[in-house]
Amino acid sequence: MMSTIKKKKHKDELIGLQILEGLLFRHHHHPRRSLHHLVPLFSAVSGCLLILFALLSFLSPPIANHLTLHTSFNNGVQAHMNVDKENVVFRVPLSGGSLSRDLWTSNQSNFFYGCSNASYKFPTADTNTEPNRYLLIATSGGLNQQRTGIIDAVVAAYILNATLVVPTLDQESFWNDSSNFSEIFDVDWFMTYLSKDVKIIKQLPEEAGKFISARVPRKCNPKCYRARILPIFDKKDVQAVQLTKFDFRLSNWLDVDLQKLRCRVNYHALRFTDPILEMGRRLVERMRMKSKHFIALHLRFESDMLAFSGCYYGGGEKEIQELSAIRKRWTNLHTKDPDKERRHGKCPLSPGEVGLMLRALGFGDEVHIYVASGEVYGGEEALAPLKALFPNFHTKETIASKEELAHFSSYSSRMAALDFIVSDESDVFVTNNNGNMAKILAGRRRYFGHKPTIRPNAKKLSRLFLNRDNMTWEEFASRVRKFQIGFTGESNEVRPGRGEFHEYPLSCICENSEAKTIEDSSTFQNWATIYTKNDANKTIEKYKGEVADEVVSEDEQDLSDSAFLLQSEQPEPDEVFSD
Repeated sequence: MMSTIKKKKHKDELIGLQILEGLLFRHHHHPRRSLHHLVPLFSAVSGCLLILFALLSFLSPPIANHLTLHTSFNNGVQAHMNVDKENVVFRVPLSGGSLSRDLWTSNQSNFFYGCSNASYKFPTADTNTEPNRYLLIATSGGLNQQRTGIIDAVVAAYILNATLVVPTLDQESFWNDSSNFSEIFDVDWFMTYLSKDVKIIKQLPEEAGKFISARVPRKCNPKCYRARILPIFDKKDVQAVQLTKFDFRLSNWLDVDLQKLRCRVNYHALRFTDPILEMGRRLVERMRMKSKHFIALHLRFESDMLAFSGCYYGGGEKEIQELSAIRKRWTNLHTKDPDKERRHGKCPLSPGEVGLMLRALGFGDEVHIYVASGEVYGGEEALAPLKALFPNFHTKETIASKEELAHFSSYSSRMAALDFIVSDESDVFVTNNNGNMAKILAGRRRYFGHKPTIRPNAKKLSRLFLNRDNMTWEEFASRVRKFQIGFTGESNEVRPGRGEFHEYPLSCICENSEAKTIEDSSTFQNWATIYTKNDANKTIEKYKGEVADEVVSEDEQDLSDSAFLLQSEQPEPDEVFSD
C-alpha cells in the first residue's frame, strides 16, 4: 500500500515538473533530454522562494493604528518605541485618546486676571526722582535674559531715585547680535508708558560727565542697592553710574508695589517694534489657517545647551567628543555625571521624549506644532522621532519665505522675538527646558488668562522614559499625566513664597471672586457625590506635594545661581544656557 502511494506521489511530481517545463520552455527547441539536468535547479529555486515568502510573512507587523519609531539618539540607550508586535507591550498610539478635559483651555482662565496698577501709596516719578542722578544699564545674554535685565533696571532706577538711561543691549557675547534697544523694542512707547513711575531718557546728558562702572551681586535687594550704589552717587562730581553685566541682579522677592512695577514693565511697557510685531502676527495667522488650535514648542537642544548641561543622549563616542570640546570654552565648569544630572531633572528632554509626553497628555498626530529652536544637535536624526509622532511640524522658516525673513535672519534677537510672539499666541505652549524664555512666557501666559503652558517634570519623567519598555503604553501615559500635575500653567501650581517671580508673578494676578464663588459651589456639589470632605482634603494635600517636589525656595535658587558666577570676563555659561 505504501509503495503504491509513493509511486503515485512521484508520478504527480513528474507531471508537475513537466507542466512547469512546458510553461517555461515551450518557445525553445532544446532536446527534452537536456531539460532533465535543470530539474534539480528549479526545485532548489522554488524551495528558496517559498522559504523567503514565509519569512517575510512572519516578520511583517500587522496593520494597526499604532506607530513604530526607531532611533538611537535618545536617552543614551537604543530607543525602540515599537509598536504592535504581538510580544511587545509598549505601543504608541496615533491618536491622543479620549480624555475628559479640554486640552486647549485652562481650568482657571475665568477666575484670575492680571492686575499691575500702582497703589495710591506708590510715589510717582516726579516726587521720587533725585535731580542729576542717572543710572545706566548694560544688559547681558540672549533676548529673554536681556529682557529680565531691562525689567529689573527700571525697578533698580526707582529704588535708587535715579533717572534711567535706556539700557544698552549685549552686542558682544555668544549671541553676537548688533541690534540696539530701539531696533527690537518700541522705545518711545517704553518711555511714555512708564513716565509716571520712572523718568527715562534716551542718552546721558553731556553735562552729567563720565559715568562710573560698578556691578552689584546677583539677587541684590533694595537695601543692598542703596548700600552699594548710593555712596558712589554721593561722591563729588559723580552724576552717573553704569551697572554692568546686568542679569538677575535684583532680588526675586520685593514688596508688592515694586513687583507690580516689574509687571508693568514686562507685560505692558516692553513692546516689540512694528516690523517685528507685523511679521510675528503674520506667522500666527498662517498657523491659524492650518488649524484652529496649535502648539508652540520651545525646543532648546543646541550643541552648546547640551554641552553645558553635561547630559548624554546616546550619540556614542562622537557625541561625547564633540560636546566635551565645546565644554572647554569654560575653564571652571566641573565634569558632570550624566546619569546623576538626568536623575535630578537637569537634562532637557530630547525631541522624541517631548513627543511621547505630548502624546501621553492626549495630543494626537493631527495636531499642528510650531517649533521655536536654534540649530538642533543631531539634526534630522534627532528630530525624526518627534516628526514621526507629529508630522504637522512647522517653523518660521517653513511658513515664511526667505525674502520675508531677510530683515530678521541676520539678528538672533529679532528671530527670537518672532518665536516669542508665536509662542505667546499659541493655544498651548510647551518647553523641553526651564530657561529664560520658558519662564518669561509661563509668567506672561498666567498674567494674560492662564493659557495652558506645559513644562516637563523632568526629574520624574526621566525615570519613566528609561523604564518605558517595561510597561504598557496605557500605564506609561497614566504616569505621565500624574507627574505633570502642577506643570501645566494653572494658578495654584506654586505656594506663596516659592518659585521665580518672572515665572510665577503672583503679586500681579488677582482673583475674580464672583466667578470663583460660583465655581467653588458647583465643584463642591460635584465632589459631594464622590468624596467625603476629608477625602477631598487628602487629595488636595497630595496634589500640593507633587508641586512642592519640583519648586525650590529662593535660598536654593541663589545657591544654584552661584554656579553661574565666573571669575573671568569670558562668556559666562548662562549666556549660552540662557535665551
